[in-house]
Amino acid sequence: MRIIADYRSLQPQDRGATAAIGNFDGVHIGHRSVIDMARNACPDAPLGVLTFDPHPREYFAPHAPPFRLMSPHARQSRLRKIGVDLLFELPFDAALANMSPEDFAREVISRGLGLRHVVVGENFRFGHQRRGRAEDMVRFGAAMDFGVTVAPLLGDSGKTVSSSAIRRALAEGRPRDAAEMLGHWHRIEGPVITGARRGRELGFPTANMSIDGLLPPAFGVYAVLVDVCDGPHKGSYLGAASIGVRPMFGENRPNLETFLLDFSGDLYGATLSVGLVEYLRPEQTFDSLDALIARMEHDCTQARAVLART
Repeated sequence: MRIIADYRSLQPQDRGATAAIGNFDGVHIGHRSVIDMARNACPDAPLGVLTFDPHPREYFAPHAPPFRLMSPHARQSRLRKIGVDLLFELPFDAALANMSPEDFAREVISRGLGLRHVVVGENFRFGHQRRGRAEDMVRFGAAMDFGVTVAPLLGDSGKTVSSSAIRRALAEGRPRDAAEMLGHWHRIEGPVITGARRGRELGFPTANMSIDGLLPPAFGVYAVLVDVCDGPHKGSYLGAASIGVRPMFGENRPNLETFLLDFSGDLYGATLSVGLVEYLRPEQTFDSLDALIARMEHDCTQARAVLART
């Protein structure tokens, strides 16, 4: 998959693609349905995705609480896995934010990227102040000679699949409900960073990962599936993980700490992908370190039992 960040200097071989347009935060089953429509619209054309970084919501409200389900790198990895050929990941800046819907269609889609066909969701909004709608894109496509497919919202039992619904499920400690909408376990990906090494002292060495910039799921302990993506310990493991601020030790910056079951080794610097399977309990404090250790042993037993059924 090639990643293209400038619509104004495209190579000739990258023109003429079909592309799904959107933010694709989470790359959930609704997103993949839109991408599949793009794939089928012009089977002989390269399959593209047109998206933005930063997310427009981050651009307009930079100090708002984190809401993203995945980092740009994780989104790239997921799109690569589902067979996207070209990722048009455009910087969302003042010029793009102030572009009228018609100018976006003409300058970015038609002249810049030279797209043959685009697929958008029926709730798609674009251009300055989100004035453009899906029906406007259809009209622009007819005038500018590119095809447009409007994808219906994907839902099940009257519930619409959306990144917002997934965020709500995760914030409420319902990772299995989130996974049904995602089509995969919600995963937090990133490098292992140096922590306070308290877990090692307690007999539970953990791999620490930052969740800065991401939506924090409900604080607490989870049964998790872990992929070590690189390094000498590359592979898949079972684990128990804690997300939160470690109130037992008076800290206040949320992070992710994962204990890999039946594992021994050094993971510093490795990239991990931690899939949340089941919420086991909320974050809490204990009267003593012995009580904390006993609870951690129970958490690991419970996680092992949950994962054996998964």
